[in-house]
Amino acid sequence: MSSRSGSVIWIHPEAPPKPALGQPCNGCGVCCLAEPCPLGMLVSLKREGACRALQWSGEDQQYRCGMLAHPTRYVGWRTLRPDGLVNRLIRRYARRMIAAGIGCDADIEPTTAPSSTVSSPSSPEKR
Repeated sequence: MSSRSGSVIWIHPEAPPKPALGQPCNGCGVCCLAEPCPLGMLVSLKREGACRALQWSGEDQQYRCGMLAHPTRYVGWRTLRPDGLVNRLIRRYARRMIAAGIGCDADIEPTTAPSSTVSSPSSPEKR
C-alpha cells in the first residue's frame, strides 16, 4: 500500500519496490496506481485514481503501461494490427508523454499498513 494525501492504493504483492527519484523505472506501478499521467487522463477519462491503461505482467512480475504495450486497446481502435503504423505512432507519442527512459519522477513514498489492517482486495491494481 501507499499513501498520498491520505489516499490508499493497492499494489500487487509481487511488484518490485519503488526506485528512488531519478533511478530507472522498474515497473513498480506506484505512480500510475496513485494517479494517471496526462496521457493516462485521456485514456482513463479521469484525473484521480489508478490509470486504466496500467497492466500487470505476471510473466515479468511488473506493471507495464498499456499505451506502450497495446495502445489501440485503450483508444478504441481494437481492430488495427498490433504491429501496424498507428500502434507504432501511438507508442512513440506515449513514450514521450510518460517520459519513458528518463527515470522515476514519482515523489510518492510507499508505506505499508500494519498486517492486521491489510485486507486483500479482489483486484490489487484496481484501487
